Amino acid sequence: MDFRTDLAMEARDIYGSSRGISAETVSVSGLRISRMHIYSPEAARSIGKPAGHYITIEGLPETDNFREVRREIEAIAGELENLLPKEGSILVVGIGNTEITPDALGPASAASVIATRHIGGEIAKSTGLDRLRSVAVLSPGVLGQTGIEVGEIITSLASRLRPSAVIAIDALASRSLSHLGRTIQLSDSGITPGSGIGNRRFGLTRDNLGIPVIGIGMPTVVDAVTLAKDISGADAPPLPSLSRTLIVTPKEIDILNRRASKLIGMAVNCALQREYDFDELACLVS
Repeated sequence: MDFRTDLAMEARDIYGSSRGISAETVSVSGLRISRMHIYSPEAARSIGKPAGHYITIEGLPETDNFREVRREIEAIAGELENLLPKEGSILVVGIGNTEITPDALGPASAASVIATRHIGGEIAKSTGLDRLRSVAVLSPGVLGQTGIEVGEIITSLASRLRPSAVIAIDALASRSLSHLGRTIQLSDSGITPGSGIGNRRFGLTRDNLGIPVIGIGMPTVVDAVTLAKDISGADAPPLPSLSRTLIVTPKEIDILNRRASKLIGMAVNCALQREYDFDELACLVS
C-alpha cells in the first residue's frame, strides 16, 4: 500500500526507516516539537523524502486571536529562525489556489506577513522602522490560473531580487485526520507544489533555485484511500479505482485555515524581524 503523506514524521513511521535518520522530541510552550534529520541518501529513498531537516510541531492552539498564543508563536518562530540565514533579504511565497479552500493556506498565510522591501530611507527612520529586515511577499497563484509554473515565477523573481532565502508556504496532505489544521511542518528541503494531491510540479528547492528554500506547511487534506486503509486495517477489501482520485478535508476547513494562516504569518514575522518584539509586530499586522 502506497500511503500518501507530506509529513516526514508520518513517512518514517509508515516505512520504518531508522538508519540515516536522527530524531528528538521536545515540549515547548505546550507544543510537541519533533526534530528529524535525514542525512543519508539511503534513508531519504526508503521513506520517499529528500534529505534535510524536518521539524513537526503538533498541538496548535484553537484560537483566531494570535495575541492569545504569543508563547506558542514565538516557539514556532524560534524553530523557523534556526533554518534561515541570519542576514540578507527574504522572499516569502504563498503557494496555492485561493478559490479552493483546502489549498488556500499559503496565500492566506502570506497575507499576514509584513512586506518591508519597499520601506527605506527617511520614511523608515522617521517611523522607527529602520531596523526591519528586507522581506518581499508574493502569492503567485497556480498554473491553471496563470499558465505559468509557480517554479518558473519564483526562479525568475529570485534571480532578479537575489534574496538570501525563500520561505514557501503551502497546504500539505496527511495520513491522519488528527493532524489536519493542528500540525505544522518546517523543512529546509524545499517544497514541491501539488505533491499533496499527487500533482507534482517544479520543485522549489536549493538545487533548482540556488539558494536555501524553507518549506512551511500544514495538512489540510487526507487521501481517501490512505484514510480508508488506515481506519479499516491491512485486511480491508480493495477499494474502487475511482477512490484513487478522492481527497478528504474537514467541513470546518475554512476555520482551520483562518486560524493557522494567522499563526503561521505571525510566526514568520517574529522569525524574520528579531529587532522588534511581539507587541510591536502585532501592531504592524493589525
